[in-house]
Amino acid sequence: MSLQPHLLELLSPARDADIGIAAIDHGADAVYIGGPAFGARASAGNDIRDLERLITHAHRFHARIFVTLNTILRDDELEDARRMAWQVYEAGADALIIQDMGVLELDLPPIQLHASTQTDIRTPEKARFLEDAGLSQIVLARELDLQQIAAVRAATDPARTTIEFFVHGALCVAYSGQCFISHAHTGRSANRGDCNQACRLPYEVLDGQGRILAHEKHVLSMKDNNQSANLRALIDAGVRSFKIEGRYKDLGYVKNITAHYRTLLDEILEERELSGAPLARASSGRTTFAFTPDPDQNFNREFTDYFVNGRQDDIGAFDTPKTPGRAIGWVTQVGDTWFELEVSDRATVLHNGDGLCYWDLHKELVGVHINRAESVNAKKGLWRVFPKDPIAGFKDLRRGLEINRNRDMDWVRTLDKKSSDRRIGLWAEFSETPDGFALTLTDEDGFTGHAAIVQPHQGATDPARAEASLREQLGRFGATLFAAHDIALKTTQPWFIPASALNALRREAVAALEAARAAGLQRLPRAQPVQPPVPFPEDTLTYLANVFNHKAHDFYVRHGVKVIDAAYESKEEEGEVSLMITKHCVRFSMSLCPKQAKGVIGVKGTIKAEPLQLINGREKLTLRFDCKPCEMHVVGRMKQSVLNQHRREMQEQPMQFYRARPAG
Repeated sequence: MSLQPHLLELLSPARDADIGIAAIDHGADAVYIGGPAFGARASAGNDIRDLERLITHAHRFHARIFVTLNTILRDDELEDARRMAWQVYEAGADALIIQDMGVLELDLPPIQLHASTQTDIRTPEKARFLEDAGLSQIVLARELDLQQIAAVRAATDPARTTIEFFVHGALCVAYSGQCFISHAHTGRSANRGDCNQACRLPYEVLDGQGRILAHEKHVLSMKDNNQSANLRALIDAGVRSFKIEGRYKDLGYVKNITAHYRTLLDEILEERELSGAPLARASSGRTTFAFTPDPDQNFNREFTDYFVNGRQDDIGAFDTPKTPGRAIGWVTQVGDTWFELEVSDRATVLHNGDGLCYWDLHKELVGVHINRAESVNAKKGLWRVFPKDPIAGFKDLRRGLEINRNRDMDWVRTLDKKSSDRRIGLWAEFSETPDGFALTLTDEDGFTGHAAIVQPHQGATDPARAEASLREQLGRFGATLFAAHDIALKTTQPWFIPASALNALRREAVAALEAARAAGLQRLPRAQPVQPPVPFPEDTLTYLANVFNHKAHDFYVRHGVKVIDAAYESKEEEGEVSLMITKHCVRFSMSLCPKQAKGVIGVKGTIKAEPLQLINGREKLTLRFDCKPCEMHVVGRMKQSVLNQHRREMQEQPMQFYRARPAG
């Protein structure tokens, strides 16, 4: 059983427990976080005690915690992975996010399993297979468009599997799980949480004749994902879990982006309720914010909605992998230790510590850290900026230059403080009993908490004041996670009741309500795989299937696969292979695509998808183009130094992993 089809889940990232708690407080219905090991962000692990703290907080709102176990595993790591699965289950985690199919062959606890983005789900057939294999939530490839997402939904059962989709954050240019450049060049494996981000490097692009088509451009670097405008369409296509990327991100990012999508999803929920097609939040409570969410305030490489609405011209951040920020004004003059800036919006205030930037004449981003900012003329919006670094070092800084701001210290300070309040609504009923008074609290989920006190029935000398005091005392839920919608007084007359007695009554009723909520939280069920095992959509697997242990091999054999190559990390692919497969096409981005030229007079048939070369220092990669599926392959070979290092490691400390060929 998966997330109910009418529930919408906002799924936020957390680097650590404190950020996860902030995500819950800012409206997340679920949080995904690394466990002690085996997460796809190698340096974002968390110990069990911290996970327990986060889980306890999340479960008070009936929000969920998903723990990542989404790297490919060697044989000698499987037992540790199995133990970790049991540890996080016993800590109360709601699901494991996995990549390696070998995990399904282990003695796992009855915890729900979700398919990682690393499982590379692009087709209805793959999605249906994973559903039949017992995966309850599947995150689709970010490259899919609305029609492809809808096709996956049509091929799967909403009662068995929830469709999850990335709606915000950094974009891997490759299909997830299909990038091996990092491992080929450095020995660090993206499939094991240790990517060196070669896609963010600058490259020269050469054609087949050695002509330079682009110089020092970040041609594999994508803008950041932002699906803010497409949420309604994604819901209609079948998405129910809306995932924010960013397990390396800081507290301010998670607060702001979670609040942004919480606001947008709440608007949609309200719309659908009014239209008679109700949807609901996947957890309890409503969240209010002490700030207005704004995705532009966080680090971003500008935004794209990628392929959701089909192939777009402008998806790349080719000039820089840094954040360009937002334009705020122009340079009016340059002094020896300062420059003057006229802001386009007179309400803009500059602060000491702000980050500014501008594009120099070579289209490179230059950063300016403000040491001191002084208002020169408020009416004209003039500011004098004293940078931390010498003015002489700022290339091409000149009058008329447009300036962006990419860090606003006032914004940073706002998010460093408490910036949200999440409350579960309840209705209170206060009534008389033969020997005192009772309070019953009923929350928005239908849970109740009841408490009673023995207290003499003493008439109030000032009835109006007594009733007002009674409502005030009963309505003091400030230190709890509840807020009263209404307080009903079921009494025959106003009574005088000491504030201390009312406070004790309220605290006891709240404790009873929290206990009822805790008892009523059901663990997510583990889906049972279909028996007999359904066949995998293919009967031959190459290194692209990432089979790195014998349990994964056994899994695929049970599902009808005949030929299974070893993962790239097994070091069996020493020749040239596809080190990255991507929907992004450099030829298309440079207007050199044959499909673009089709029908253009004088050009038709003259532009061919011939290979290109990428060069960064000594690194050389070949781009090959598969035009039928409209995909690009980045081709290269594993460095000899990586192979040599592997041989030394095997001699020093032998590792066990799946090999398709005999060990050399």
